[in-house]
Amino acid sequence: MMKQVGDSRDVARAAVALAMTSSREEENAMKQSLAEKGINGAASDYGGEFVSSVMRIIERAVVAAKREGVIGETHHEEGAVAGAAHDAIAQISQKAMGLSIGGKIGVARAGEHIAVALFFTVGLIHLNEVCIGMGHRAV
Repeated sequence: MMKQVGDSRDVARAAVALAMTSSREEENAMKQSLAEKGINGAASDYGGEFVSSVMRIIERAVVAAKREGVIGETHHEEGAVAGAAHDAIAQISQKAMGLSIGGKIGVARAGEHIAVALFFTVGLIHLNEVCIGMGHRAV
């Protein structure tokens, strides 16, 4: 059986890998490597108080995806990224409620599959936990 490049698992892995990059150089190298495999990617750093950040995280995911050409200007594509970002936020919300977060948002797309991953530290001062959230949509 021939493996389909760009299935939902590949796209999810790519989003997580982008979210886990630790520098802009590593991020750019990762985007180039993914592009060679037919996967488009974008990433954005983010930090702040969780509760007031939910809307901004979703906006950052959509803006980064549009800026990097991962999605176009259609409502369907923007909504897919926003929905996937919202799902990813829901996965970390119980741990992050009332605390500060910091880390990176990764967005990846191949064909009809779009994934958003959040890789954040959550905590107060130097007492941090690490969490990851993932959302997926098909366009």
